[in-house]
Order: sequence, then structure tokens, then C-alpha cells
Amino acid sequence: MGLFQGHSVTLLRIFPYASIKFVAYEQYRAILMPTRAEETSKKQFIAGSLAGVTSVFFTYPLDLVRVRLAYDFKEKGKGSGKRPTLSGTMKQIYNEPAALDRKYLQLHVFNFYRGFLPTVAGMIPYAGVSFWTYHLVTQLCRFDPTLSTYTRAPLNFEYDSTADDDIDLSATQQRILDKPPLKTWAELLCGGVAGLVAQTSSYPLEVTRRRMQVSGLLDPNRFTGFMETAKDIYRVKGFKGFYVGLTIGYVKVVPMVAVSFAVYERMKRLLDID
Repeated sequence: MGLFQGHSVTLLRIFPYASIKFVAYEQYRAILMPTRAEETSKKQFIAGSLAGVTSVFFTYPLDLVRVRLAYDFKEKGKGSGKRPTLSGTMKQIYNEPAALDRKYLQLHVFNFYRGFLPTVAGMIPYAGVSFWTYHLVTQLCRFDPTLSTYTRAPLNFEYDSTADDDIDLSATQQRILDKPPLKTWAELLCGGVAGLVAQTSSYPLEVTRRRMQVSGLLDPNRFTGFMETAKDIYRVKGFKGFYVGLTIGYVKVVPMVAVSFAVYERMKRLLDID
């Protein structure tokens, strides 16, 4: 059961995190790219980054509690055999004196935002690169003359692209032609590639964030700064220290992002959302 320590908080966090991220992305996309003709890779990156930052802002405290639950069990559970509880961990974080040492806004609630700045800094490349890469790879699978013959799903209506006469199509059918659906394995592949590239580009900031999140257990009396944490990682393990655990990160993130994007696309088609 130790491998699932903090899993309940992960489930509590992932629902609002994913829903806010994708809804925010659609809103930012509508502002930056109101028509398909205006879609560019740069705008995809910006919309994805803004969506990621928006979702993190609302769900970060749960992410901190999740990490602390997992780490606290590993460090302290050996002797007592007791796993920390959600309410106990939240009380512990809230009562840590570090927030009272701030120059401004000395509120206990800021204890739940340890490591927030590197999280935002990491989310910009992670979410931005994720949506940007997914856009590029799906466009390639949809419209490349060679790949599209293998990756496109069959249309659910009759259409002859070689016909000279104008064909009367409904709005939904025209939308499908403008954005042809992909086969399930192709959708999963595109999402997996997006997760792989995004994880690689932002992982050093992920390592720094995790170190800052658990710093409250090591020294609850003060906040550890971003630069101080990064320097400490480099001093102990060098440049390689910023990529510790990257392989297991791939094992988690690649299938997670692949399924996430695949479900996102299928739900949009099911609900007839452009």
C-alpha cells in the first residue's frame, strides 16, 4: 500500500486540474485563434502555457499535500508504521512557522504554496510544449500524404475528394473534413510524443519544485528559495541531479498524456464541440 500513499489526493487534484486546463485552453484558443486559419504553433504554445498556469494556480495546494504525503511516509513511517493522514498533513503544513517569517502577507495559507514559482516556471514550457507538440504531430498525421493513409479514421459519411461538382455538406461534416479524426492508436501516439517532449523540456524545474515542496519537512521554520534549491541540487549531484528520476517520469507521463489527449479529442467529438 505504500506505493499508493497520497493517491487519494492525486484523485482529488486531477479532476479539477485536467478540467480547468482543457477548458482554459479552449478559452485562450478562442481568443488567440478564433478561426482555424489563424492557428499557429506559437499561438498554440501560448494558449497551452496560459492554460497550464491557470490550472496550477487553482490546484497547487493539493499537489503540495500529495507530495508531502508520499514523502512523509517514506521518511517517517519506518519506525511507527503509521501512515500520515490527509487532515493531519494539511494541519501540519498550515501550522508551519515559515509563512510568518515573510516580509509581507504573513498568512499561514502561504505554506501551501511552497515551490509555487518554479511550478509556474515549469508549467509554462511543460503545458506549452505539450499542446504545441500535440498540434504539430496531429497535423502531420492528418494531412501528410503518406502518414494520413494509415493514421486517419474512416469518415462516417460518403465523400469523394476527387469529385468536380460541389457537394452539399452539413456544418458537422465540413468540420470533420477540416479536422479529420485519427485512429485510436494514432491519437495515443500523438499524445505520447507530446508528453515525452514536454516532460524532457521541463524536468529540471520539476525536480527543483519537488525539492522545495518537501523542504517544509526538513526545515519548517523557513521558506527555501528557488535559486538556493537549484544551487543545492547542482552542488550535490551536478547537472545530472536535475534529471534524477526522468526515466520513471517517462513511464508515468507518456501514457498519462496520451490517454488525456485521446479522451479530450473523443469527448469533443461526442459532444460536437469544435
